Amino acid sequence: MAPHDITPGPEDTVHDILIVGGGTAGCVLANRLSADARLKVLMIEAGEDTPPGRVQPPILDSFAGLAYLNSRFLWNDLKASTDVGGSAPGAPPARLRKYEQARVLGGGSAINGQLANRGAPHDYDEWQALGASGWTWDTVLPYFRKLERDVDFDGPLHGQDGPIPISRIGEDLWPGHARAMARAFAQAGFDAVDDQNGAFVDGYFPVAISNLYDRRVSTAIGYLGYRVRARPNLTLKTDTHVTRLLMQGRRCIGVMAQGPDGVEKRHLAQEVILASGALHSPAHLLRAGIGPAEDLRRLGIEVVADRPGVGRRLMDHPSVAVASFIAPEARINGVTRRHLMLGLRFSSGMGDAPQGDMAASIASKSAWHDVGSQLATVNIWVNKTYSESGSVSLRDADWRSEPRVDFDLMSDRRDLDRMKAAYRRLAAIVLSDEMQGVVSDTFPASYSDKVRQVAALTLRNKVLTGLLARLLDGPAPLRRLLFRALIVEGDPIDVLMADDAALERFIRRAAVGVWHASCSCRMGAEDDPLAVTAPDGRVYGVDGLRVVDASIFPMIPSGNTNLPTIMVAERISDLILAARRA
Repeated sequence: MAPHDITPGPEDTVHDILIVGGGTAGCVLANRLSADARLKVLMIEAGEDTPPGRVQPPILDSFAGLAYLNSRFLWNDLKASTDVGGSAPGAPPARLRKYEQARVLGGGSAINGQLANRGAPHDYDEWQALGASGWTWDTVLPYFRKLERDVDFDGPLHGQDGPIPISRIGEDLWPGHARAMARAFAQAGFDAVDDQNGAFVDGYFPVAISNLYDRRVSTAIGYLGYRVRARPNLTLKTDTHVTRLLMQGRRCIGVMAQGPDGVEKRHLAQEVILASGALHSPAHLLRAGIGPAEDLRRLGIEVVADRPGVGRRLMDHPSVAVASFIAPEARINGVTRRHLMLGLRFSSGMGDAPQGDMAASIASKSAWHDVGSQLATVNIWVNKTYSESGSVSLRDADWRSEPRVDFDLMSDRRDLDRMKAAYRRLAAIVLSDEMQGVVSDTFPASYSDKVRQVAALTLRNKVLTGLLARLLDGPAPLRRLLFRALIVEGDPIDVLMADDAALERFIRRAAVGVWHASCSCRMGAEDDPLAVTAPDGRVYGVDGLRVVDASIFPMIPSGNTNLPTIMVAERISDLILAARRA
């Protein structure tokens, strides 16, 4: 059936539901909505397919560094500012860094670190308090259970039949470094927690991962298997770019999309769902004339709906790191490809911050190359961040142009102060007696442009890091010299531990996000001027258009965002199907 009074041409395709983006959320939506045989569903993804039996080895790899730094699977022209407080009056011009976002079927779930946790129950009660009616912990828990097949735990908090397996690597398979860090956490007074996705409590734990038999399971793998792909009412188009949303007045009636042959075609639908992520979904809306009216007019874009919240209040979890050289006998031993097996959740105790407002992930290998195998990293992040002044805006109206992205990390002083305290606390544990003989040459680490260059998957980097690794395993005086000359940037760790001003300078320079872009098209009440979507993802001010991805989070959860994104897609799929049955 053609949407309303639009008569399809001979080259047009016509569907009931059209999903823009085959990422984490898009694959879930494609599966769940096409399960209703009466609905004709089309999903369009800009990246390549990951078909069953032919998933690319870097994506399957338990060591995520071969996927999330692989230009084959990324939007390579996308850059963002992650400067701390970059929007403050008098702040220097924001620095742009590459911000890795997936361009492949499965999206972030195909390239991320595979960390599979849900956030805190109080996160979702906060969503409801912020105007996302119906999104309480009691309401979302069934969908967290629905998406997962936990192979280690059962009971009322866990699912056993979902498409995404959740597993953990037991301590018996950990390298010496991870085991020593666990002992150091215990010595520092932290409790051991068996199940990260059980009760939301502080402590150290084997991290939950979306992985089975040492292989990643993305939403493309878990939700789009042979039987789903064989449904006659489901069409998947990969290597295809949506160039614009088609608007008829205040109604979205479809999209224009350019296929791998370079030909642009019209695809009509009763309903269009944007599932392009927290950076590209708002860009699609803005180019269609949905967003802050003044900004749109400045770019010569006709205003369809004045929604000031589109692209506003972007969030991520800010992070800094402590790194060390690992003694050879404490390195990853080859039993697993995983580099990150141990995690920590803890409370700052500062102000009114809730329990578990800080977190750390412990990597016993920092990069794919030989030097990376010698370096351990404790990545510290603000688990419950208050900073929400980031933004996504257009540079121009051309669909080929990446949006302007400014995360404005730690613009709320509470985040910066808690990060400083957490850095001292975690660095002291790395420097403790428990870690002596396991790590040495501890230094403040940053994901700088130099680190990015060395992390690129090139033959040159493989050769150079191979030579450097041999030298680092040599005499300690030579290693210290090489660290100072080639690896350590800025003040050494002892200066940061003693000098508050130096520590703050380091955090301001080194903090980056952890690829949890969220909240740029928030759910909320219709009378909230900064709300973009209703609690079921419908875009306010227009018809026939929804957003379903991490951009609609009312507030970023206290944890990794992949499972919450899947959960949101699962729940809104049910809401869509229920509305169509009504």
